[in-house]
Amino acid sequence: MAKKNSFMFTNKEHTKKGIMATILGVISLVTLAYMVLMSYQRAGDVPLQYGAAALLSMIFAFVGIVLGVVSKSERDKFYLFSYLGIGLNVLVLAVLSIILYAGAYA
Repeated sequence: MAKKNSFMFTNKEHTKKGIMATILGVISLVTLAYMVLMSYQRAGDVPLQYGAAALLSMIFAFVGIVLGVVSKSERDKFYLFSYLGIGLNVLVLAVLSIILYAGAYA
């Protein structure tokens, strides 16, 4: 039996809000990684600007989760960036929660 070569063309596209959620997740994750690296190099003696960066990263993560969930509800779209954005932003919030928990009880 010969293999049938068939192509399916579609007009689906990635959601813009999902792409924005992924971008916010990457920005938050890079900011958080930089903050942790610089804090480690300074042996825990960090200026207040690192805390402000963490707060801004948390705000970006919350906005990214909301954008990811809203973009997931759009119909007839590709959802790769929606899932990726939600996952990255949840990861950022989880790491920030662990850092805050360790700082409070260490």
